[in-house]
Amino acid sequence: MAKILIVEDDPDMVTALRIPLEANGYEVFTAVSGEEGLQKVKEVGPDLIILDVMMETTTAGFQVSLQLRSPDPKSEYAPYRDIPILILTAIHTTTSLRFGPDEAYLPVDDFVDKPVDPDVLLQKVRALIERAR
Repeated sequence: MAKILIVEDDPDMVTALRIPLEANGYEVFTAVSGEEGLQKVKEVGPDLIILDVMMETTTAGFQVSLQLRSPDPKSEYAPYRDIPILILTAIHTTTSLRFGPDEAYLPVDDFVDKPVDPDVLLQKVRALIERAR
């Protein structure tokens, strides 16, 4: 059973993500901030991270992804560098800003827009976990 860590500060969104994931056999862990998410990565060792962008700050998710993907071999997160990261964001639907995965500036594997379509979520989760194996 694959372990998924959801790092999201909105309890309703966590529920909306948890239901289809658990119904499809995934073990779900949660964190409500970037800081807690980084700690849970060490505790859980998830197979996938679903990471909100705006939490305690408007760029908290970006900061978490940069820490997790640090190229520094001495980084405390080096053992977790290859865990797929799926960014969860409403920024594309609420602003004219557009961005995508970028190794240097936004080191993530894919995006899913809020509101989340459960079928799209599951499709992306399966693909990222399969690709990481």
